[in-house]
Amino acid sequence: MEEIQATREPAETPAPHEPDRMPLQAKRAARAAFLGFAVDYFDIYLPVVALAPALHYFQSPSLSGTAGTTLFFLTFAVTLIGRPIGSAVFGSLSDRIGRRRSTLIAVAGFTVATFLMAALPGYADWGYGALAALMVLRLLGGVFMGGEYTSANPLALESCPAPRRGFVGALIAAAYPVGYIAISLVTLPLLQLLPAGGTDSAYVQWGWRIPFVVGGLLGVVFFWYFHRTVEESDAWTAAVQDRVVGAEGRGGVRKAPLRELFAAGNIRRLGQVFLLMSGLWFAVQSVVSPMSGLLISQLRQDPDAVTAGLLVANVALFAGYLTLGVLGQKYGRRKVLLLSGAGTATIAALTFFLAIHILDGGGNFPLAMVLYTVCLVVAVSPYGVATVYLLEAFPTHIRASGYGVAFSFSLVVPSFYSLYMLGLSAVTPYAYTPLVLIVLSGVLTVLGARLGPETKHLDLRPQPA
Repeated sequence: MEEIQATREPAETPAPHEPDRMPLQAKRAARAAFLGFAVDYFDIYLPVVALAPALHYFQSPSLSGTAGTTLFFLTFAVTLIGRPIGSAVFGSLSDRIGRRRSTLIAVAGFTVATFLMAALPGYADWGYGALAALMVLRLLGGVFMGGEYTSANPLALESCPAPRRGFVGALIAAAYPVGYIAISLVTLPLLQLLPAGGTDSAYVQWGWRIPFVVGGLLGVVFFWYFHRTVEESDAWTAAVQDRVVGAEGRGGVRKAPLRELFAAGNIRRLGQVFLLMSGLWFAVQSVVSPMSGLLISQLRQDPDAVTAGLLVANVALFAGYLTLGVLGQKYGRRKVLLLSGAGTATIAALTFFLAIHILDGGGNFPLAMVLYTVCLVVAVSPYGVATVYLLEAFPTHIRASGYGVAFSFSLVVPSFYSLYMLGLSAVTPYAYTPLVLIVLSGVLTVLGARLGPETKHLDLRPQPA
């Protein structure tokens, strides 16, 4: 099968002897991107962790367990739908006005949306209007969340030396489990102090709001830190100057970033990384997103134990991200992604099945969580490689647009995982339905990686004249 060749600007040529030194600006940009991604994931998983024990607050008491779980999943899905919209808008904005300004606008937006969600009334006051308001705010928050990483991540990796990019990219991506761990550490003590019981319990009525307030405050902190410490990307500045001079010399104008992204020279590469990311998003949507709902609502596990178990699993996932990032830098990102996809379709699927089978039969919860942790690490750790691989796929002047579209639009189809699970429940028990999506994830990841080139030696920084 013929590999797709990357489209490059002249400055982005192999640099095998690049010194392994991180300039101060590169360090600041990397720290900011890590913090921003952690805040993003803290906010995006607020419904999964903080609202899971308080499902009844926004729902009618007459709903069946399966219908209530599906509505809960849709609340999470609308955030994921908003992210592609944000990635397209802010990716183009980032390529036009700069990574730094775009990041600040996006962070301000999702911070305000998170604070507003903390103030929402429930079903008892607004009926299903409360759930609708929650979904609208989650959608808007998702738009701005998509803008944050679409701008901040290219800025960080454009400043990074090529030999360090694998580790730095993995560290930025590893902010996902850090965000999940942080929200678990906020929610778990609350569940201990304010047990989640019936609709009138303290946690259901107001305790769930505290993690949302914390998420908003984290947004404020990140905005301040980014504004004070991070400078604009030199690579973006140089690329924009080159493109302006080139356009003036030809008597023309610069093409819009999105228009150029979908032009003949870039569309095949975009399709390849889109396929790869579709596979990885199916891994998240089948292994991560439904798990708390399945454990609490379907398998009747204790909410406190579920929160603690998922926290430990995400500590292991953090190590998995960094490990694959280092391996991708040493042996090649494409090779690691190929092997990871094969592992997802086999090892991850088997361990997920065993974990659900144990709990479905009333078996040992810690053993089931160990098996789930193996599944999680195998299926989701490839994001430690994929983040930098996507950013290496596109030239500087359309990098944010390409990265944002490939990363975020590829999650649209997987984001409806709750509907796929509902449909699959006609032929298999509901708790086992993610297995089909896990295998599909592995197959798509292998195909996407197989079609693409190796990119680890490319230099993203501007070259001296």
